[in-house]
Amino acid sequence: MRSYSGVSTGGNMEPEGDVATPALLDPEGLGFMCGIEVHQQLATGKLHSRQPGQLHDITIETLPSDWPQFHRRLHSARGEGGAIDVAARFESRRNRSFVYCQAPNSGLIELDEQPPLPHDNDALDISLTVSGMIGAHPVPLLQTMRKTVVDGSNTSGFQRTTLVATAGVLETEGGPVGIDVLCLEEDSARKLDSQLTPEGEIVTWNLDRLGIPLIEIATAPDVKNPDHAKQTSIALGRTLRDTRRVRRGLGSIRQDLNVSLMCGDRVEIKGCQDLDWIPKIIRCEMSRQLHFYRLANKLRSSNQLPLLTPDRRIESSDVSGEVSKILKLQLVDVSSSFESCESKMVKSGLESNSIMLALPLPGFNGLIGVKEFDADGAQMPRLGRELAGAAKLAGVAGVFHSDELPAYGIEQEFVDATREQLNDADAFVLCLAPRWQGELALESVLNRARMAFDRIPQEVRNVVIKKGSPEDGTTTPMRPLPGGARMYPETDIPPLQITTHRWQNILENLPMTQSERLARLHTFEISADQSKQLLSRELDDHFVAHNQGLPPKAWATMLLENNGDIGLMALVLAAKEAGHVTREGMTNLIEEFTGMNPSMDELAIKAEELGIKPADSGDLLSIVEKVVASRVDFVKERGMGALGPLMGLVMKECGGAADGKQVSALLREVIMRHA
Repeated sequence: MRSYSGVSTGGNMEPEGDVATPALLDPEGLGFMCGIEVHQQLATGKLHSRQPGQLHDITIETLPSDWPQFHRRLHSARGEGGAIDVAARFESRRNRSFVYCQAPNSGLIELDEQPPLPHDNDALDISLTVSGMIGAHPVPLLQTMRKTVVDGSNTSGFQRTTLVATAGVLETEGGPVGIDVLCLEEDSARKLDSQLTPEGEIVTWNLDRLGIPLIEIATAPDVKNPDHAKQTSIALGRTLRDTRRVRRGLGSIRQDLNVSLMCGDRVEIKGCQDLDWIPKIIRCEMSRQLHFYRLANKLRSSNQLPLLTPDRRIESSDVSGEVSKILKLQLVDVSSSFESCESKMVKSGLESNSIMLALPLPGFNGLIGVKEFDADGAQMPRLGRELAGAAKLAGVAGVFHSDELPAYGIEQEFVDATREQLNDADAFVLCLAPRWQGELALESVLNRARMAFDRIPQEVRNVVIKKGSPEDGTTTPMRPLPGGARMYPETDIPPLQITTHRWQNILENLPMTQSERLARLHTFEISADQSKQLLSRELDDHFVAHNQGLPPKAWATMLLENNGDIGLMALVLAAKEAGHVTREGMTNLIEEFTGMNPSMDELAIKAEELGIKPADSGDLLSIVEKVVASRVDFVKERGMGALGPLMGLVMKECGGAADGKQVSALLREVIMRHA
């Protein structure tokens, strides 16, 4: 059996480690398991609508007034087996409505008012190509499925996804990682805004991203430790970029982490866009799972209930019946106790027809926790954050709990008055909201408090983001982990057979890897930095294709320093090598012929018209000698130190019609004669 903390998982000894020092937790000893899901946008049109895949850089403040808007509510539907998925059921209770903004690249299919079209052929080829690159095996018949999503990000209430291949292997720096599945699916809409109202939350979405093809790759739980997770993410991204057919830039690739400890359970963490943060995010989750395992046994012990086993594979006693008797849904309106409270938050809430509801949590005094920080500066896990997260999912801004009070302008007299109304309950949670919303929020709080008696719940969590970056590596609850009931067949898209001929053609035309591309660049006389930049900016194919007869270093420099028509840039460099234009004049010539297809003769004529044709070498030597002779004392005093100042004088004398490299060589020769 797998072991951790130096003991068999079949034993009863507790897992070791200090939650205050996550970096020192032992992954192997704690029975760490991790898999990664990566979602990569493809550089094609939309998957099922033939709309262009163009994204529009707008915010809620810059939303064009002429974009049509549609208001919707979504409802959960039963899956293929007749059950409603747990995540879908939760979302449907949040009383949310949605506003969809129709971007220019969204039509009736994006609005769910027209049946979808079959798969975009380019997107399917890219997904098969990636399958071939990781040695995965394509399924012979592609059956599109509907994946229930009722958070509003899909107008239809589901996401279309197609299993393409299984059983691949990804080579990483830390060893091979199995690939369980590769899917081709639609991306979701982009959230523009969210507003809390007394009637519920209103979320505004931009439909420009909805339907853009995504490759989803899910690894096996072969990731060995937090650092290996980062290495695996890097290897996945590199493999996808090697196709040269995926989107680049912020938000084009997203990583999800599936993390568990043997004493905890599987949690999916979303929002891991910055790869450098992945190890810290995972270590924070390890600390969180260890903390809540220990908290569960502390609660069980104080209530004389059987303890959890340190190995989730060994069944622990079900105490849900006893816990429901300890923690009951008893909501008390304590608004009258806060009538004289001077807290601005409380006063404005009560004046706007909200009420202060209280939920007693007997036996939780001192266990809900207050804000503390670990050795790495991240907030340490505490039940209070989980209770607040559960409440926020119901649409409220937050809750107050007894371990952190008095605070936020709520003084001790109001804490005492609340306890009195709750028959001296040792711990409680307060929620200031409209009654319906407060009741839903505190019911969610109660459910999460009951979960504290058991292992960490299986759920989807989100990385806490502040000012566009992870705050400290901690996460907040997002929704329950979805189950199999969320998937059912898409009846509007017929199954698609992957023929042997198509698959063989894919395998025979796999793209080069980065190492192969680098080896190819090493056959040219360019610097290591130029090779690295050409690869990073995906310009190496252009460099090789147009390199015939061009000086490699100069051609690499031109590609890296200019944007525009690659063929035109190559022709202008060739004109420079042929003596038709100066080095300094190449940029002017490129600007003159942008969008055109000139001949070499036309380039030469234009260079002469613009005065950027190189001076005759004999004339140039005369100009250099004239300039040096006029500054002979300066040359004798400075020697070769005079070269720089005299360069400018020569170039000015030539009217710009001189090659700087040639001028420098002639100046050196003449200065040596006079120094």
